[in-house]
Amino acid sequence: MVIIYVLVVTEVGKENEIAKELSKIKGVTEAKTVYGEFDVVARIEAENLKEVDEIITTVRKVSGIIRTVTLISA
Repeated sequence: MVIIYVLVVTEVGKENEIAKELSKIKGVTEAKTVYGEFDVVARIEAENLKEVDEIITTVRKVSGIIRTVTLISA
């Protein structure tokens, strides 16, 4: 099992909408709005790195996302 955290910068005012949208993606176990440099943090669980790549690609296609940073848990 691979656990990933994705830090997301959104367009202004779209944080809650994007968190809800991310929560619908297969593999995303949690998506929360946060304050600070990033607007949303998503937790993802995947079986392998190929699945991680597929999920991250889906996440990045969500409308209103400006930038993401991906952290893979050790």
